[in-house]
Amino acid sequence: MIFRRSRRQPDPGGDVSADDATGEGAVADAALAERAGQPPAGDSNRPDGPWDSSEVSLDEDDPNRVDLGSLLVTARPGVEVRLQVDEASQSVAAVLLATAEGAVELRPFAAPRNADIWDDIRSAIAAEAARRGGTATPAEGPFGTELAISVSVRTPDGQSAAQPSRVLGIRGPRWLLRATILGKPATEPDPGGLLETALREVVVVRGSDPMAPGEPLPLVMPGNAQPLQPPG
Repeated sequence: MIFRRSRRQPDPGGDVSADDATGEGAVADAALAERAGQPPAGDSNRPDGPWDSSEVSLDEDDPNRVDLGSLLVTARPGVEVRLQVDEASQSVAAVLLATAEGAVELRPFAAPRNADIWDDIRSAIAAEAARRGGTATPAEGPFGTELAISVSVRTPDGQSAAQPSRVLGIRGPRWLLRATILGKPATEPDPGGLLETALREVVVVRGSDPMAPGEPLPLVMPGNAQPLQPPG
């Protein structure tokens, strides 16, 4: 498995970051506030994963498990793990699992025990897509309501093209995993495919420290990683 450290991770299908596809700038802070009066955030929408660390037996010596701090991913042939690093802080901002057909960007957040913050996040993502002249269509998926995003982007050859993505909000015990699917799986979901299988194998390690709703859970570079800087 290759670890690729990138400042701005491109979509495997074009020169488009996952941030661009989901409107990250409008989502980060204020839109993640806790919503009062919501029912408890249930876990029934992920009977086959992704998992909370309390739900699985963790073998610290498992050579196939990659420890990224708040996320554990399983090494699998055909899946490349890429780390999106913030240039200013040099901290890991997101994890990308990439295959030949597409990728899924993972960003874990703290969530309240008895409320669901996904509605607020989803609304902010939709508003940002509309601001950029794109569309955001709600749809029911395997993890509840998700968004089908389409925005216009500039390709490497200077042409304009529509960039599709699917944004999922996967709830767990005091956490929310935001998964942005890019490439072919964004328009042709395959629950048994390599990418979606890798997503379901992810383990979230929330920890016991108190955190504000919407605060990103910490991600770290694996100790044995050999980061590659992208050209340019």
